[in-house]
Amino acid sequence: MLKPSISGVITADSYGAKSYRRLMGKAVDVAGNWLGASKMISWKSPDILRNELKGLCIFPSEGVGEEQSLLEAQEYFLNPSLQVHNPYCMAHLHCPTTYASQMAEVIMNVSNQSMDSWDQSPSATIIEQAVIDELRQRIGYGPGCAGVFTSGGTQSNLMGLLLARDRYALDNWGVDVKNEGLPAEAQKMVVICSDQAHFSVYKSLAILGLGASSVVPVKCLQDGSLDAHELLACLQKLKSQSLHPFAIVATVGTTDRGAIDPILEISEVATNYGLWLHVDAAWGGALLFSHKYKNLIRGVEKANSVTLDFHKHFFQTISCGAFLIQNPNDFDLVRMHADYLNPNEDELEGIPNLVSKSLQTTRRFDALKLLMSMRSIGTNGYGRLIDRTIDLAHQFSMLIGSSSFLELLCSPKISSVLFRLRREFPSYEQADVFHRRLAQDLFERGLVNLGVTRYLGKISFKITLLNPETTIDDLRKVLQIIMDNSCTQISREEYQTEKT
Repeated sequence: MLKPSISGVITADSYGAKSYRRLMGKAVDVAGNWLGASKMISWKSPDILRNELKGLCIFPSEGVGEEQSLLEAQEYFLNPSLQVHNPYCMAHLHCPTTYASQMAEVIMNVSNQSMDSWDQSPSATIIEQAVIDELRQRIGYGPGCAGVFTSGGTQSNLMGLLLARDRYALDNWGVDVKNEGLPAEAQKMVVICSDQAHFSVYKSLAILGLGASSVVPVKCLQDGSLDAHELLACLQKLKSQSLHPFAIVATVGTTDRGAIDPILEISEVATNYGLWLHVDAAWGGALLFSHKYKNLIRGVEKANSVTLDFHKHFFQTISCGAFLIQNPNDFDLVRMHADYLNPNEDELEGIPNLVSKSLQTTRRFDALKLLMSMRSIGTNGYGRLIDRTIDLAHQFSMLIGSSSFLELLCSPKISSVLFRLRREFPSYEQADVFHRRLAQDLFERGLVNLGVTRYLGKISFKITLLNPETTIDDLRKVLQIIMDNSCTQISREEYQTEKT
């Protein structure tokens, strides 16, 4: 007779399979009911959430069982969570997900593979290498498996700048940073990027021991992309100051505006100066599959390394990213061996242990999500989804441009649209407060999740369209909600002013 698990841990037998199906079925019912709810969020303040959680013993001495813990997760986590699949959720680069990605999560989680060594993830290792090979060819690097899945853009950018730093130190000073540490000259090493580059560039330099101040930002053109002429002037100035620029970071899709740096021009500069070119395509990398907009990222194949994020415009569950390099030998800069994990003998015998090219040791099999989604939808289907969201952004910007109530701040490059109210305010400060307060009010009432950012020093609204199910009618309703509620807010404030 089969015995139930006495520990609450899944058992690999018929009873374990039966219990797994029963409990996962209940979890799916809870998730499905939440998806079926029409409201974007059942908003609760941070204080309310904290106070509610006080009534729950986080680590009880005796367990409450799987079903009770599921009900608690529903009450304390899921019910007040943001519904990212809702078409009115459009504040951030936070995407709805494919069905295939969700199915992959189930398979990944039950198998619980660890991607550090082949003997812990035999089939998963080979599949990840095959997916990396496809991505490399899509970029233009050619076949191979010189890449690795990561937790996202921040980790991938760190990896690119780590390799760039160590390559420069080895080639210019003969110093093997992995074994010898940073040379004295490292105090003068700098990285160049646009003044709109992602904050993870600064964070990476801080982690790498060079300091965030070693990032040299270059002015952007009016469209938000790096000015190649300013880049040249910057390099000449740095050389005259006896500094050591070792990498240029080009951004393909800035966070706020989706601006794309001129990769071809930058790559020519990088080649002439002997610098590593890292392309942060965490957002814009999806254009590799676009039918209409792929030309915007011409030249990406000339980069030494590339960041891709799949939990943005690829509609994958968090987390899912990749880091790719042009020259496989550059991974030697960080490759290390442990006898119990990835011994040298394995490498000599052709056994792939992916920990050799990853900053992580234990790592999830996130490549399965992208594989299943691509197999499910197809590259042509993906291209249509990406193009649809970009087209929507352009249509939305036209709606704003034709409004006498709203001001379009810049034309969209990918899927973000920045705009403000046209109303005159007594001061910039009051205008900023009003925009922030209105966005927060709409969020708390579950009407629209608007992004708020700064553009040319002023607070503005930002809508990022990553949901291919969003329609132009949805966007018209969003504008109407903004206009109606801003008028209500103005009337309320004017009343309070008169009363005062």
